[in-house]
Amino acid sequence: MHEIAERTLAPIARAGTLIAIAREAIAGGERPQPSQWPHDWLRETGASFVTLKLEGELRGCIGTVDPHRALGDDVAHNAYAAAYRDPRFTPVDEGERARLAVEVSVLTARVAFAAASEAEALAALRPGIDGIYLEFGDLRATFLPQVWENLPDPLDFLCELRRKAGLPVRFWHERVKLSRYTVDKYK
Repeated sequence: MHEIAERTLAPIARAGTLIAIAREAIAGGERPQPSQWPHDWLRETGASFVTLKLEGELRGCIGTVDPHRALGDDVAHNAYAAAYRDPRFTPVDEGERARLAVEVSVLTARVAFAAASEAEALAALRPGIDGIYLEFGDLRATFLPQVWENLPDPLDFLCELRRKAGLPVRFWHERVKLSRYTVDKYK
């Protein structure tokens, strides 16, 4: 019974820890420094996105697709960047900080998949499950799996992802590279 309770409580404790790290980085108002984390899993290399919403509207979203630092540091860095460095928004002000809804997404490793055509790419998409990373030359973009909530049609999803990358929405070329990942989402 103890093992079952531990497995059930682990995601709840993890959520609380990750959200606390993100909120602390935002509340500090200055770029966080790498830290010594109290849990082994926070010291493991990981990739995350931090999404901020204010009254249900996006207020910032910054993340890392490929892991290159400790997960705790990555969450703190991305939370700070989402609040103060997202180029789509003005920096979060002091009055907004306490009202922000914070979501942390921890990404799995990306897995490339072949798609010689747009039709093959569309057939390979798994709506609501996968985040997609698109690359073409120096252009790249990603959508988290949560984006499927607003773009449930695979063609619309792919078109908007290409737009985000700076490509024409119906562009396709044999050198387009796609990869997928999933996330563990914490609120």
